[in-house]
Amino acid sequence: MPVQLPHFWALLPAAGIGSRMRADRPKQYLQVAGKTIIEHTLECFLAHPQLRALVVSLAVDDPYWPRLACAGDSRIQRADGGSERADSVLSGLMRLSELGAQDQDWVLVHDAARPNLSRDDLDNLLEQLADDAVGGLLAVPARDTLKRAGKDGRVEATVDRAAIWQAFTPQMFRLGELQRAMADALIAGVNVTDEASAMEWAGHAPRLIEGRSDNLKVTRPEDLLSLSRLWQNR
Repeated sequence: MPVQLPHFWALLPAAGIGSRMRADRPKQYLQVAGKTIIEHTLECFLAHPQLRALVVSLAVDDPYWPRLACAGDSRIQRADGGSERADSVLSGLMRLSELGAQDQDWVLVHDAARPNLSRDDLDNLLEQLADDAVGGLLAVPARDTLKRAGKDGRVEATVDRAAIWQAFTPQMFRLGELQRAMADALIAGVNVTDEASAMEWAGHAPRLIEGRSDNLKVTRPEDLLSLSRLWQNR
């Protein structure tokens, strides 16, 4: 019997400017394979039958989003983003509550500039975490030798990579718990770089779900080139 995947809400923080791309616009609006990066990112979620709705957290004065065809999709709602990722995520979570999401509902937070999420990875995440008490995230075990650097820029030690994972997205947590963790961390001045770190700070232990290594995030110009090559036959 096929596994019944849980319904979920999705949230894309997309208020960043992507300064490392050295482009004339935020990286999520750069073109690749005939569409903007954010449009490719949205496709995997919008094509999923278990999606309830999706919120995109955008800069208040974002001039690019209204020009996209997907901006008129009734399944996508907009929230005001903030100066940091955590601010944008918290704003998006509050918007999801306004749309009817309940505290026990699953929310998947995904990087707007991570457009190569596979449907298999998304389904596996939903299936593996459907009954989990905490939630978790897609991740990949470290493959390369890792070095810890000293203040002088020289190698201080070689880190055992056996227990090291690279965190990806989506990151999947219950709306209520994630919202409390994010809000409390911001009030406490804790630097949370992703949703899992907020949950960790709140005392939870998110589960790691191994995903594909090509679920890459576009951060630098060479990432866009890698993505273009990856999609040459698309």
